[in-house]
Amino acid sequence: MPVALRMSTLYVPTLKEEPAEAEIASHRLMLRAGMMRKAAAGIYTFLPLGWRSVRKVEQIVREEMDAIGSQEMQMPIVQPAELWQQSGRWDVYGPELARLKDRQGREFCLGPTHEEIITATVRSELRSYRDLPVSLYQIHTKFRDEMRPRFGLLRGREFIMKDAYSFHASQDSLHEHYDAMAGAYGRICDRLGLEWRPVAADSGQIGGSVTTEFMALAASGEAALVYCDCGWAANVEVAESVVAGRPAPGEPAPLERVATPDARTIAEVAAHFRVDESHTVKTMAGRTAEGRLVLMCVPGDRELNPVKADRATGGVTLLEDDDFAALGLPRGSLGPVDPPAGTLVIADRSLRDLASWIVGANTDGFHLTGASPGRDFDVAEWADLVVAEPGDGCPTCGEALQAARGIEVSQVFQLGTKYSVSMGASFADESGQEHPFIMGCYGVGVTRSLAAVIEQHNDENGIAWPMSVAPLEVAVIPLGGGDEDVTQTAERIWEGLAAARIETVLDDRDERPGVKFADADLIGWPLQVVVGKRGLADGVVEIKDRATGERTTVALSEAVAHVTALVEDGRARFA
Repeated sequence: MPVALRMSTLYVPTLKEEPAEAEIASHRLMLRAGMMRKAAAGIYTFLPLGWRSVRKVEQIVREEMDAIGSQEMQMPIVQPAELWQQSGRWDVYGPELARLKDRQGREFCLGPTHEEIITATVRSELRSYRDLPVSLYQIHTKFRDEMRPRFGLLRGREFIMKDAYSFHASQDSLHEHYDAMAGAYGRICDRLGLEWRPVAADSGQIGGSVTTEFMALAASGEAALVYCDCGWAANVEVAESVVAGRPAPGEPAPLERVATPDARTIAEVAAHFRVDESHTVKTMAGRTAEGRLVLMCVPGDRELNPVKADRATGGVTLLEDDDFAALGLPRGSLGPVDPPAGTLVIADRSLRDLASWIVGANTDGFHLTGASPGRDFDVAEWADLVVAEPGDGCPTCGEALQAARGIEVSQVFQLGTKYSVSMGASFADESGQEHPFIMGCYGVGVTRSLAAVIEQHNDENGIAWPMSVAPLEVAVIPLGGGDEDVTQTAERIWEGLAAARIETVLDDRDERPGVKFADADLIGWPLQVVVGKRGLADGVVEIKDRATGERTTVALSEAVAHVTALVEDGRARFA
């Protein structure tokens, strides 16, 4: 049905003042534009205009999911604990999992994700390879009890998400659907008007070995990424590091013990020996899951990447101050030469060709020069351990990497059999033999995507929506101060646009022109049709493009047709 609303009856409580709690543009503007209100920390009520935009994001997602054969369903947000206990995540998910009991004392949780319940749903229904593959999705509320909810919809506790799950009989089938989902996610980003990149990522608590994040580029993004113009990109948590500019290998120098009483940090050590920090080696200590002490060596000018360290060791926990004291290890003079018995030493691969290292001597106030791997100590594994940085070489083409920040709006995972094995979900092949499902998992943050759109589409006056997700497409703004000709003309244009199936709002409030213009820019109507006395005397109206600020004068008789064409062009750009 045509959408034609009036500002005089529309619930849009705009704010003139900047909300003190808002730190980023999307949070500030959604509050100021009367699109949402805070209910509690990280929990928001969507008001009519905000909800209209949320529903538009949902519809874009729904269309792309349906197009690749994923079927919509709905699962409960309240999930029984026993399913999470079966998967093994009940005790390891962490405090973000909100737990509760019913009146009989049975344990439940508020679903932060739905791998367990979807696996339990299909395991008694999908019994044969003939039933596979199957892809199911929902658009639903999630709850994660974030310790520090912030940035409005970007780091909330309650949020709307599209999550999909696929079940396959073969890895090839999973790959095919994974690629189809990735393609759909790219189209979703395009239709939302986002500048985005697909980046290699870490699977985190979801699990699986292969995953890609879809990042909307924004200075406010919490995720740091590196990328290359060749198309390669990755989250710095997992980005492969090709460290450039290392010292030349040379011949090993004699091992020498040097007193360094005032040198505990890398900067102080480099200054003491009058070398660049990149010519020193930083050593950090941790314990593996089995309790074995592990020393991790990286170039002095680089930072250890905890995700990479976990992968290299099978899981490691860095030592705290009390641990160093208990082991008798000096935190400021730690090194790989003569460590405690049974210690595992791993080193960043960029150090492999460095013949002589400057390292701690494992005695407080002393360092070693000329420490040579293979001669003075053994390295059990050369691994990629450091955080990737701008200027590192691209692992694909070798060109220098660039840095950006991004908002993770969606992610695709190849789960494998992580959940099907632990939860006993299997199918019978052609010969009747049982196999665990091979699974995929795919998520789009609906409300987070909306915030990302605003982060990329705003200016000092407010939101500048892409046509695809604007709450309404056109605002008709009469400036007659009650003049009957202006009022009637604006009404006719408004009705004509509605008849042409253009989403239109008429600002029929008894307000000054400045108030109407300010609200129109704040809310971000993509097109504004301004009807004034002077224009009517000349038989014209003014049309403003919110995104560009461009103003066009159009004959009154052509106004509806002209605006309709502009809206249809805008729709087509994001179709």
